[in-house]
Amino acid sequence: MLRQKVEAVLENIREGLKSEGGDIELVDLKEGVLYVRLTGACKTCLMSELTLKNFVEKNIIREVPEITEVKAV
Repeated sequence: MLRQKVEAVLENIREGLKSEGGDIELVDLKEGVLYVRLTGACKTCLMSELTLKNFVEKNIIREVPEITEVKAV
């Protein structure tokens, strides 16, 4: 159930990332921490850490409060 909620939010986030040539994939979900992999243009972008914290994490936590942190792997 939690994983499905996260995937739904990631679909919305994906739209924004794809418009810039990037993407995101869910790698794991453990104890409130979501592990993701940025791909495409996001993988090598110098701003990827800001995107992760200010865009991805912010949206995930707002929509799925059970998630406390988002980390890139």
